[in-house]
Amino acid sequence: MDELSIKLVIASWKQVVSRLDQRLAPLDDEQLQKQIAPDRNRLFYLLGHLTAVHDRMLPLLSIGQRLYPELDEVYIANPDRSLADPLSAADLKTAWGEVNTTLISAVEKFSADDWLKKHAAVSEEDFAKEPTRNRLAVFLSRTNHVSFHAGQVVLVK
Repeated sequence: MDELSIKLVIASWKQVVSRLDQRLAPLDDEQLQKQIAPDRNRLFYLLGHLTAVHDRMLPLLSIGQRLYPELDEVYIANPDRSLADPLSAADLKTAWGEVNTTLISAVEKFSADDWLKKHAAVSEEDFAKEPTRNRLAVFLSRTNHVSFHAGQVVLVK
């Protein structure tokens, strides 16, 4: 993997996250309670979900410890409105920013070799069999994930 490819991968991530930020940042608490569609997730839930997923990437990519592990129960393990939101809208937006800032500042320091190292959820034996189970694969997968949810956010009137 060369330096240009690394820059493209990171630029794609930044673009998707930035577009989502631009859509969600100006929304107040009430607006974040809107659903993507009738009987679907609220914008608030999607923001919590994405924050938790990105937070999980920190140990998965061997960057560091999670910042907000308490979000998993509400935004990953359970459907929307099953449990009370643990953070206010302002605090959730802050968490989203902190997680993404931590993540991007770390991956921008990765070398080409770092990107191709195994991620933390794969054993050495499995990685030897499937070297595509690496940090780059996780990052690309999560870029697609956030892009999918950003597309849902656009649907909200």
